[in-house]
Amino acid sequence: MPVSFAKDIKPLFRPIDIKHMNPYGVHLDVYSYMSDPTTDHTHATTVFDYLTGDRTPRMPEGGPFWSQQQLDLYKQWMTDGFLP
Repeated sequence: MPVSFAKDIKPLFRPIDIKHMNPYGVHLDVYSYMSDPTTDHTHATTVFDYLTGDRTPRMPEGGPFWSQQQLDLYKQWMTDGFLP
């Protein structure tokens, strides 16, 4: 079954993560921001890089960091086409 933002991805972000990132203009809980095709989905892919630690500081700041299962689910969402 394809992975969707509303059902599978958005719930992975804790309210504190969302609140922490909003002042930086990063809207982790907003599908249209995270999956914006006009930016070639740059927001979603950049967030993924921070979640994996490929970019620093690793998210969420101070941890706990996402499990491999959560990271795999997020990656599957991207592979499935950033479905709402």
